[in-house]
Amino acid sequence: MESAACLVVPDAQRIRLDVTGAVQGVGFRPFVYRLAVDEGLAGYVRNTPAGVTLEVEGPDSAIEQFLVRLRREVRPPALIEGLARARLEPTGERGFAIASSSADTAPSVHILPDLALCEDCRAEVFDPADRRYRYPFTTCMHCGPRYSIIAAAPYDRARTAMRHFVMCPACQAEYDDPACRRFHAEANACPECGPQLALHAPDGALLAEADDALERVVGALREGRIVALKGLGGFQLLVDARNEEAVARLRERKHRLAKPFAVMAGSVADAEVIAHLSPVERAALESAAAPIVLVRARKDAARPIAPNVAPGNPNIGLMLPTTPLHCLLMDALGFPVVATSGNRSGEPIAADDDGAFANLADIADLFLTHDRPILHPVDDSVLRMIAGQPTVLRCARGVAPLVLPEAKQAQPLLALGGHMKSAVAVGRDGQIVLGPHIGDLAHREAREAFGRSVATMRSLYAVESVAVACDAHPDYHSTHVADGLGFPVSRVPHHLAHVLAVMTEHALSGPVLGVAWDGTGYGADATLWGGEFLTVHGARHHRIAHLLPFRLPGGEAAIREPRRTAIGVLHALHDGALWESEHAPVSAFSVQERTTLRAMLERRLNSPLTSSAGRLFDAVASILNLCQRASFDGETAMAVEFAAQEAKAVHALPSPGIVRAGDTVAIDWRPMISALADATHAGVAVEELAAGLHHWLVEAIVRVARQTGIAQVALSGGCFQNALLTELAMARLQEAGFRVYRAVRVPANDGGLAVGQAAYAARLQDEVTG
Repeated sequence: MESAACLVVPDAQRIRLDVTGAVQGVGFRPFVYRLAVDEGLAGYVRNTPAGVTLEVEGPDSAIEQFLVRLRREVRPPALIEGLARARLEPTGERGFAIASSSADTAPSVHILPDLALCEDCRAEVFDPADRRYRYPFTTCMHCGPRYSIIAAAPYDRARTAMRHFVMCPACQAEYDDPACRRFHAEANACPECGPQLALHAPDGALLAEADDALERVVGALREGRIVALKGLGGFQLLVDARNEEAVARLRERKHRLAKPFAVMAGSVADAEVIAHLSPVERAALESAAAPIVLVRARKDAARPIAPNVAPGNPNIGLMLPTTPLHCLLMDALGFPVVATSGNRSGEPIAADDDGAFANLADIADLFLTHDRPILHPVDDSVLRMIAGQPTVLRCARGVAPLVLPEAKQAQPLLALGGHMKSAVAVGRDGQIVLGPHIGDLAHREAREAFGRSVATMRSLYAVESVAVACDAHPDYHSTHVADGLGFPVSRVPHHLAHVLAVMTEHALSGPVLGVAWDGTGYGADATLWGGEFLTVHGARHHRIAHLLPFRLPGGEAAIREPRRTAIGVLHALHDGALWESEHAPVSAFSVQERTTLRAMLERRLNSPLTSSAGRLFDAVASILNLCQRASFDGETAMAVEFAAQEAKAVHALPSPGIVRAGDTVAIDWRPMISALADATHAGVAVEELAAGLHHWLVEAIVRVARQTGIAQVALSGGCFQNALLTELAMARLQEAGFRVYRAVRVPANDGGLAVGQAAYAARLQDEVTG
């Protein structure tokens, strides 16, 4: 573009600034342009794969004022993280220009996540006088797709999925105007030149286009039909959230028995009709990330959602419209809809039309699609308020790629995460970048998506010849992939990775007492760990305590059947007398099944040992008869937490005992479980016993922390998605004088493992090289 004229002054100085951070696709260059022109400076600004480079020339005083304003006036989502300054010889250049991008350096580690529709664009979409009235793909520099459409860095239209759409003269003029909020907005388009809607039958037959397609979908949803809608990062399955029969049909077709569905409301006002919203929850819903936020459902809602949307759950996963298409749809409907991932249960989200027709044809009645390609599928992010902070449970659209500083991260690195809630991370140049949620790697489709995510992250961040980090479990798919890449591999202990993820997020070097509690993870002794206390300093760690191990009759079957886990726990207490008792887990099995289980435990056949806190929650859920069979991961722990939240009092349980276990100590749960089972038979309220368990677990944490005397405590692992457990532990530890850290931006569950793996490999390399 042409340079803007600037004053020519004697004794001019010239400097170069290399800026890193979130500075592409966020209006940063026009912001720099306006500042430079305002201060009368000459020079240029351009995108580079590493960020943004600019040179300014003029009087010292003007340059210094420019630098002050550059830091002070930059606005989100733009973010300056690094600014390298070099003095140059003045050239006598006149005017300031936005120059073409260069692609001669390694890509930056800041690729912006997709952003929800901004208020300016929303106003245009609903303005009958605007040329983008009712256009479902309206976007600008402040909103719209980013990660999902980028093919390569730097982020320019020619390197995105929008390269297929040639801008009309009006859009091109906006794109070229530094004063316009659509200056170099790479997804800029309008009804004349941009993507278009299409409505298809399950067999792919075209039924309608443009606004007619949207109107027919509105009618279909009112009739209780299921619609697959192509959103920012993939397909969503929509159905009327008030219609119990329609929701049941979706559950049946998706083979999703009880796991809660997310719900989309048209506005915050609509959301408050069906849920209680705190100011922090409201802000999270309305943020540019627009995640699903777990909030408390209203029991007294005048227009309640169907009970089978989130059966037995006091919370509801709520979200607001993220795109112009969603806004138009929800405005026309006037009622909330289920908005769940467009996939079969356990598989990755569908993102292209052919894949959606192939995989969702027996689920959806209609398909509302468009012709803007999704290059990188990305599911909806999920947040929950814990200790007053929005806490990420699933890192995806609007949040990922997530960039975290890591001072020890020097060499290019690829971290492959675990097996459940898989996500990939890369490391380079003092940062770790966590990619979006993929899913569980038990299915072929998920493994293929995992392979694509690995390729995407390596390509976008130019991580080619790399070191690799993975989980220590020898049989994980991610471990096999690591071994097949042909690079040096660091096998990172599962629970150490959990702790290091928290330490990375909070820039802790140690020493730290890490409390890593989850469902399962491969232990150094080849047993299943999950109730761990680790001391961590740098890359060095030591297991100092854990929950007393117990057996899981049936191995993995016990994860799906809490009653099996409870049998393993109770057998450790009662041995042969267990089988004549009236405990709920025993009654949940037939006589023949009990005989088989007894033989397994007595002969120790297919009954691995575990120290898992998550499995202890399962056992308690079964003993309290809250859940005997689980249909989804975390169902039993949620049942215990929800029961505890309803308690009017806390039933006191025996204090945690400490017993020697080799070179560590074990937290003895046996007196607690015995008392809890007896209290159940005595008729003590289930809610009070569930609350008692939470307090017992917190007492165990505080007791170990006091014994170690380490001032910093990191809470990590999937158990700390439990708000009650986390808040109680934080409060008690802080009262005892400890500084407490936990996962907030990085998922506490296995979705954050890759961050900890990358941190471990980086710290290990730093110790080796000095």
